[in-house]
Amino acid sequence: MNRKQNIITTAINEHAIDNNLTAIGVMDLDGLRKTVSDVYDAFPANFFHTFAVKANALVKVLAPLREYGMGAEVASPGELLIALTAGFTAQNIIFDSPAKTLQDLRTCIKTGIALNIDNLQELARIDALMLEFPDSKSVIGFRVNPQIGGGKIGSTSTATTTSKFGYALLDKDNRQTLIAIYKARPWLNSIHTHTGSQGCELTLMAHGIKVITELAEEINAVIGTQQITRIDIGGGLPVNFSSEVIKPSFKDYAEVLKAQVPLLFTNKYQVKTEFGRAIVAKNGVIITRVEYTKNAGGRHIATTHAGAQILTRTAFLPKSWPIRVTGYSAEGIEKTKDNSAVVTTDVAGPCCFAGDLICSNQQLPKLELNDYVMVHDTGGYYFSNHFDYNSLPRVAVYTVSGEDNDLTMTCIRKAESLEDVLNKM
Repeated sequence: MNRKQNIITTAINEHAIDNNLTAIGVMDLDGLRKTVSDVYDAFPANFFHTFAVKANALVKVLAPLREYGMGAEVASPGELLIALTAGFTAQNIIFDSPAKTLQDLRTCIKTGIALNIDNLQELARIDALMLEFPDSKSVIGFRVNPQIGGGKIGSTSTATTTSKFGYALLDKDNRQTLIAIYKARPWLNSIHTHTGSQGCELTLMAHGIKVITELAEEINAVIGTQQITRIDIGGGLPVNFSSEVIKPSFKDYAEVLKAQVPLLFTNKYQVKTEFGRAIVAKNGVIITRVEYTKNAGGRHIATTHAGAQILTRTAFLPKSWPIRVTGYSAEGIEKTKDNSAVVTTDVAGPCCFAGDLICSNQQLPKLELNDYVMVHDTGGYYFSNHFDYNSLPRVAVYTVSGEDNDLTMTCIRKAESLEDVLNKM
């Protein structure tokens, strides 16, 4: 049996899934460890890799990531608190947000957390705080939008001409203004760009990083010393949701980056990455139970308990975020064309709108009452990012670890009760 089959079998044996199951999330810690190892193997020693906490903010997922060698990139006070609770130290955290409050900035500068400035008004606040905390250990830089264009998914394209993120490099005389800003502030030692993730070609992402690296070189040349010592290259690696194949790989990205920006591989700069989805997506699955089946218009419909509340992006933007499913019998046997008739199927969620579908018009082995459905590649932005549609409770989350045929399964977040739901309202 493969590892995912063993996850189903273990979940049944441990009673994590049964006839009362709605849905659970499962994270594979051994897969997570290998992914982090793959990241570090792909890049030289001057690269330090942080995890974008928004992709999976569960403390007991973040703590292993820290143990495996990653830092944390956070984008809100809540994410910062979660990262600290997971054991990340201030020096290994980067705070990114286009809407940092004065209190957020004060917290970072006072405690030595790195941050990236989004705009000139934020810079004015930091100028005042640096007078108050002149010995701050924070590594501070500007988030610069190279305005190089977007990818296939508009909502994840962050380097367009009118993006809400960062300082627009090509507008008017912004380039010269930014150089003057750095020259006047010796404590600006970093520069940051985020040129997109899912839906963006590697060459586009690398081009944005090349623009910012050349800008760092220009700033340092004008100042006459290497004031900028860190280049923070945000943007995640696209994930292949169509199969188990990891493509592109971290090595693929490193090769494209080295070809376009070889200076980053010379140890002249410390380089920080901010991978998120690519770290966790393929190391997580959702398991849900088929509550009912029926036919409508020649379509087999299997209604489950995994919908917009834990598959939000897919439910609302199915063409941009399609995902794969595998069916299993109530006994945990994988459903294939050899043991089940293949029929045209919609796998539906529980939410009260017509688009609440995991997948639509798919040729799948026929799902029956009380079968299980595994939803693949959902370790990032899915069960960890709950949406309170229809006041549905947050689902339980488990980790698995160990050899394929001897998995240990641990609950790291209990499912919410209805009382929990009520207490939030």
